[in-house]
Amino acid sequence: MAGVSMVLLDSSVAGCVSTWQHRGGNIDHGRWDILAACEQELLRVIAELDDDEAAYYQRLLDMTVLVLEAPEDSSPS
Repeated sequence: MAGVSMVLLDSSVAGCVSTWQHRGGNIDHGRWDILAACEQELLRVIAELDDDEAAYYQRLLDMTVLVLEAPEDSSPS
């Protein structure tokens, strides 16, 4: 979809969010950067997806934004 591997996007977000959860709301700079890149890709492709797919990837985007906008004590370490 628009040059984006949706499977890789899905697994990248899932991995980073899972790490964030298991580390008590902290992720390293590398994973934070990956999520920031995923956010941009999600914003670009969601409008091109069918309803069910769009809803799924919108939830991924919502999780991504929650982690990226987490309070300072949960910022990248």
